[in-house]
Amino acid sequence: MSARPIAYGLHPVRTLLQREPGTVARLLLAERERPALAELATLAAQTGIAVDQRPAAALDRLCGGATHQGAIALLTAAPTALDENALEGILAQATRPLLLVLDEVQDPRNLGACLRSADAAGAHAVIAPRRNAAGLTPAAIKTAAGAASTVPFVQVGNLARMLRFLHGAGITLFGADASATAPIYQTDLTGPCALLLGGEGQGLRRLTRELCDQLVSIPMTGAVGSLNVSVAAAVCLFEAVRQRGACPAPPA
Repeated sequence: MSARPIAYGLHPVRTLLQREPGTVARLLLAERERPALAELATLAAQTGIAVDQRPAAALDRLCGGATHQGAIALLTAAPTALDENALEGILAQATRPLLLVLDEVQDPRNLGACLRSADAAGAHAVIAPRRNAAGLTPAAIKTAAGAASTVPFVQVGNLARMLRFLHGAGITLFGADASATAPIYQTDLTGPCALLLGGEGQGLRRLTRELCDQLVSIPMTGAVGSLNVSVAAAVCLFEAVRQRGACPAPPA
């Protein structure tokens, strides 16, 4: 893996070039003809970002063998978390907010996987408490596969207060809980909503559960009683995507 912070993959890199070009120091593209790569080169040229073409094997080495799809952005600095003040602006720019709230998820690899799923699902932000929860460590950034630079990650001092703020802003709070009787597939997620998932082992804390508008479950038919939090987050996010009819066409 490169010692310099990077983002990779067609969608994360495209989003950076469109939204935050100032965070990209240089764009590395695979030496092959592909419309999606040509699009990235054009976006980079429009903002004065240098583009280098490299053999695919060289890109593989830079990102530790992860799936880069022929595109790596060298970043000017490592991704950083936002604070509570950023949320109001995020909500103001979102027509129909979709948020992911993580209640004391402590494994940085789970956080990274959640960020990656949030990026793929088009979520507007991932929210977590500052204490007793994973932050944007190198392990989280690596697992996020570039999404740590494209999905706003907001760390808050008081999660309960933030949940009350979201509720007051018209966001419906859905808590994922294995004991809930309402299946997520039969729950209306088409409006502005936040999906709340608890930490490894303990699930949602008592006060977090109480602040939810509704608790929902992922139906399980096998012997396993629960899913890893990052897997559960992906299931919930993409159920919201399915209901909203927002599944994007695959890239060219």
